[in-house]
Amino acid sequence: MKKEYLEAGKIVTTHGIRGEVKIMPYTDSPELLAEFDRLFIGKDHKEVFIERSRVFKNTVIAKIEGVDTPEDAEKLRNKVLYMHRDDLELDEDTYFIQDLIGMEVRDADTSEVYGTIADVMQTGANDVYVIKGVDKEYLVPAIADVVVSTDTDGNVMTIRPLDGLFD
Repeated sequence: MKKEYLEAGKIVTTHGIRGEVKIMPYTDSPELLAEFDRLFIGKDHKEVFIERSRVFKNTVIAKIEGVDTPEDAEKLRNKVLYMHRDDLELDEDTYFIQDLIGMEVRDADTSEVYGTIADVMQTGANDVYVIKGVDKEYLVPAIADVVVSTDTDGNVMTIRPLDGLFD
């Protein structure tokens, strides 16, 4: 089942004297996180509104509505921020990593189950899926020649391994 709230980043420290916080983004880019006017904080997903934000050295400096002093900001240190799934549109054939984790991976031709996606490594050229099998771990490149289909609703990915990929 798809998560309604997706981890967006973590408040790592305070910034300045006006209650701003520094956020380490979990998104593809800090610029993406800086675009949001609302986020959700903590495991109870309390809605917070962002008055302003800017990118600073691969982090986001944000002013959260109602947080006006360094002391208020300090109380938020180490809190995880979430975005609502509906607040973000994805391009076709693009997925949230959190939706891929735990997905079953099957062979497109034989229906053999290789295991489940345990992690996604972002290498720059293309992502690499870490598939955890019963007694083995596989590294599978996330490229069109290998990934045949991804069904996030059914929680199944079908692949056609390149020759020698699992040897």
